[in-house]
Amino acid sequence: MRSLALLCLLVFATPADAATPEQHYLDLRDRYIAKFSKAAENDETYKQHDAALNELTGVLRSLVGPVAIKGLPADGKTNADTLFKGDSGFGHLDGLGFASEGDKMQAVATTTGLLRHWLREHREDGMPQEIGAAFKSDRFYYQAIQDSAFAKYAELPITKPAGASAAVAVLGVRGNGDLKGPPHEIDVVAIQGDKVFFLAASDAVKTAEIPACEKVWKQMMAKPIDKKDPRGDITREDNAMTAYTACFAKEAPSQSWYATAVKKAQSQLELLLVR
Repeated sequence: MRSLALLCLLVFATPADAATPEQHYLDLRDRYIAKFSKAAENDETYKQHDAALNELTGVLRSLVGPVAIKGLPADGKTNADTLFKGDSGFGHLDGLGFASEGDKMQAVATTTGLLRHWLREHREDGMPQEIGAAFKSDRFYYQAIQDSAFAKYAELPITKPAGASAAVAVLGVRGNGDLKGPPHEIDVVAIQGDKVFFLAASDAVKTAEIPACEKVWKQMMAKPIDKKDPRGDITREDNAMTAYTACFAKEAPSQSWYATAVKKAQSQLELLLVR
């Protein structure tokens, strides 16, 4: 009986004591964030910061494994721009990042474990906690890469390959200012096994304004500003943008450029997945 009790203790103790590869990475990352977020910024600190990013890159390469995406470098580096908490670019999706010259194409490869942890970290930012819902949210595409906002205009109906458990494509506009205009960026995200792949192409397709949606925009912007709202003008514009993009998503399938956008999204998906 004593031996059986000891065996049970060992069985139940092992999972708690054995850190997963993802947890090892997260612990290392968090130690560096704590260190640099309190450090004085100078040349020596920046040198140490670069070394830390290189170390995290090595851990991620071992964790994620080899990644080959046509048109992008073979060796990715950590998708983290900075370990200084509060800096612009802090908190991007944990994983290996890849980028073409001029960042016309950017990709991230990670694991489902790291993705779920990242979603939890962004819960207070309004990030959906269920993976499928997150992939349909503009917040995911905004916070995963770069430092600029993203407006989702439409979801594109791609065909999920047999080897993928999830695949989503969205059409939108990315920028630091006005996000209203013909969308030209296509972002595709997919899950294959326990790996997650995300590819953003900034100049993927040429679209055009939709007159019916322009009418919706003008009607919404013609509404009076709520003077009780200290952000009344911004609220009105946000509401107009929501109505405008909802109209765009509804009307997009009837546009001449739509089939080209769907075909482009499908080709981006095929770049990501191992067959």
